[in-house]
Amino acid sequence: MRVVLAEDLFLLRDGLVRLLEAYDFEIAAAVESGPELTRALAELRPDIAVVDVRLPPSHTDEGLQCALQARRERPGLPVLVLSQHVEQLYARELLADGTGGIGYLLKDRVFDADQFIDAVRRVAAGGTAMDPQVIQQLLTRRAADDRPLGRLTPRELEVLELMAQGRSNAAIAERLVVTERAIAKHTSNIFTKLGLEVSDDDNRRVLAVLAYLDHGR
Repeated sequence: MRVVLAEDLFLLRDGLVRLLEAYDFEIAAAVESGPELTRALAELRPDIAVVDVRLPPSHTDEGLQCALQARRERPGLPVLVLSQHVEQLYARELLADGTGGIGYLLKDRVFDADQFIDAVRRVAAGGTAMDPQVIQQLLTRRAADDRPLGRLTPRELEVLELMAQGRSNAAIAERLVVTERAIAKHTSNIFTKLGLEVSDDDNRRVLAVLAYLDHGR
């Protein structure tokens, strides 16, 4: 699997290259600026882009904008964005086109190799990998001013948060130490209360939930 990596900090970039290569990813390019990222994505057509939000020369959201532009030119290009802090605006921009193959992780997650590699693989396969802190903030924000979300029980909110991270019912059941049947019931209740169509497609249901949480911003 070919990866284009964009990170301006040399030590972190070098560490990510070594980590990805250790898990049999091929590094098509490891760049440090927005212009380099744009060229690499256009010329190398990787299987996934792992991109720091802030890149030179602007050091604002250049990495994210380069990745989003590449997705517009090549719909469905898997993009995993790394950020130092939770930025809901960046998460919303990433989710805006309503298709899969997207991820938003805080850089702290990189230090958990298994979690990071799982996120890369999930996004590359067309799924989603949203940082738990991002999901928690979206849930908190929506719960404060949205009556349907406020009708969810504490357990349903917990299931929704894990669902929005991209976890399957089986994975959620294992995490919460309950049966998969119990999670299926919670999931059905969540969709009913949120007015969402029930779906067995993990990626589609996650995107539907995230779209609902982000609706009306």
